[in-house]
Amino acid sequence: MESLKIKDTLLKRIDGLEVYRGRPEPLGSRVTEHGINFAIFAKHATSVTLVLFTTGVREEDKTIEFHPRLNRTGDVWHALIRGLDPQSRYAYVMSCNPNDEPHINRYNPGVMLLDPYAKALSGASQWGKIYRRRGDDVNDVHVNTRRSIILDDDFNWGYDQPLEIPLRDSIIYEVHVRGFTRHPSSGVKHPGTFAGLIEKIPYLKDLGVTAVELLPIAEFEEMDTDRINPITGERLLNFWGYQPISFFAPKASYAACSVNGGQVKEFKAMVKTMHKNGIEVILDVVFNHTGEGNEMGPTFSFKGIDNSTYYIVDPRDGHYHNYSGCGNTLNCNHPVVRNMILSCLRYWVSEMHVDGFRFDLASILGRGRDGSVLSNPPLLERIAADPILANTKLIAEAWDAAGLYQVGTFPNWGRWAEWNGRFRDDVRRFVRAEAGLIPALALRLKGSPDLYQASEREPYHSINFVTCHDGFTLYDLVSYDYKHNEANGEGNRDGTNDNTSWNCGWEGPTELPEVKKLRKRQMKNFATILFMSHGVPMFLAGDEIAHTQLGNNNAYCQDNEISWINWDFVHKNADMHRFFKLLIKFRKGCSALRPDTFASENTEHIVWHGIRVGKPDWSHDSRTLSMFLPGGEQQDILFIVNAFWEPIRFRLPRPMGSRRWFRFIDTNHESSYDITEIGEEIFMNEQHSYKVWSRSVVVLVSK
Repeated sequence: MESLKIKDTLLKRIDGLEVYRGRPEPLGSRVTEHGINFAIFAKHATSVTLVLFTTGVREEDKTIEFHPRLNRTGDVWHALIRGLDPQSRYAYVMSCNPNDEPHINRYNPGVMLLDPYAKALSGASQWGKIYRRRGDDVNDVHVNTRRSIILDDDFNWGYDQPLEIPLRDSIIYEVHVRGFTRHPSSGVKHPGTFAGLIEKIPYLKDLGVTAVELLPIAEFEEMDTDRINPITGERLLNFWGYQPISFFAPKASYAACSVNGGQVKEFKAMVKTMHKNGIEVILDVVFNHTGEGNEMGPTFSFKGIDNSTYYIVDPRDGHYHNYSGCGNTLNCNHPVVRNMILSCLRYWVSEMHVDGFRFDLASILGRGRDGSVLSNPPLLERIAADPILANTKLIAEAWDAAGLYQVGTFPNWGRWAEWNGRFRDDVRRFVRAEAGLIPALALRLKGSPDLYQASEREPYHSINFVTCHDGFTLYDLVSYDYKHNEANGEGNRDGTNDNTSWNCGWEGPTELPEVKKLRKRQMKNFATILFMSHGVPMFLAGDEIAHTQLGNNNAYCQDNEISWINWDFVHKNADMHRFFKLLIKFRKGCSALRPDTFASENTEHIVWHGIRVGKPDWSHDSRTLSMFLPGGEQQDILFIVNAFWEPIRFRLPRPMGSRRWFRFIDTNHESSYDITEIGEEIFMNEQHSYKVWSRSVVVLVSK
């Protein structure tokens, strides 16, 4: 509890409460030994009223109108209240001068507003259900039914701190909190929650990942659509959560118990337990837009507090700039918004102990207050240089929905890593046997020096991935040529048409043995290339057990078995699960795959071969490459790829010293000969050449 010395006199008493002037910082509500301090920025408001609610009571309890002089410092309205229950709920009501332009400053005294700095929200604690209060319009799905909670959290962290695992050693697993355990097969006590995720930590630890990257867990409105699944007739929900309404508050319906802000403690318990098991927690954060949408969208908070500050709006007509594709764009480089984002990141690190962030559509964070692209965006620089975030992982999705693509050129100050979309695209094209990809593949295997070396970044700044939440799963990537998004209710128009996929000769499910065998081999090819590449591997939860979304490449609204992980697949596709586990284990034990720098001894001494030793084929028609990694005191590695549709015999270079070649991986073989246990690699009687089957990948190690 923070101490707050009262310097001013009592302003008024209201139903047993004492109201003082308070202080303008920190923003939000803060429990102190003298009372609860409230502070909120609202530059253009002419009146601000704090509305208080008693826990469990729908009607408002008390209203406290802030004095425009005594309860205001600059553009911040504030008050200290004594006698208030720390677990009370609250909201704000604001209005402005009637002569102000209503299309610019959208004040509405009939709407109760959430505190942008609230650490927890009440209402909507049950997923998929609107929490109604007396007087709410039951026909309006956009009614603001939540309230801000005054939070006085006394969680015992003990000695827990962010783990600070070096980024070069990271293996990132992208997870949807609800989808990971919602399926009945998960067997957890609290499916679809932070608590359910805790129950699956033994699985994560056994798999070997070093970090979970959680799709958005800050409060969002899953009920913000009225569309229907035309196939089942079921209502569609905002499943992914890329429509934030509060940046500081964990989602209440992701908690098994959210009473009085219990979601905060449950999230902290999840982080603490992850850390005990050596697993970091990275949050997917969405600072590029909010769930308030465009001019026709709902008002939860920012739009009704200071619309022209929080959003990039056209000063002539008030229309929102829409670089996010979601109706609005947060005004990230306005000093007020910039401070809010910095405060939010610091909070998640210092109070919630998270280890890093993946920034959705991060290129928007580099746009100016007029939407222009800044050469040195102050927000990105402040995040990079912030002392509290100094050891925090910063990962940018280096593009936006308006066509700005900055992979390799994202402003970085030596700190920012990037989702490497070029890795995804080049590897997908190579594995489906397109021509002209060998030079690009070599660059991706080396950690993409063409993208990151010139900006003085290192291989680990490349977050390599083949699949993520957005697009096909790994299984669907090798099973569908076309998207099948009919269940989304948009006539299959949503989602990208450019999937760079190949169905192996049959669209969708099949029992044809040759097609099934080829699909399995292609999945293993993708996985092997991913984990053998310099940089940081990231893969989508469920790919290791061949999870399918039935060809849906935009399952943002599918809260059902399309998106839920089916845990029966762990046994059904045990060979894939085993393959991923052993790949991860191998990578962890091989420092040659995790270089610190492009100038390191390992990357300088990569030797490229082709079908013949010392003669890589860089020509347009080539589909073969061999990469030799000298191991020094460790084992040498020879990585061979053949995307050609015929088997090819490769001549083998000699391993270092008197060592001999042993086979670790050959994706053409059936389990368990496709990959061996670590230390049980198979000695090769033939040391001079190896026949690599069509569309196959081979890894040899020396002993």
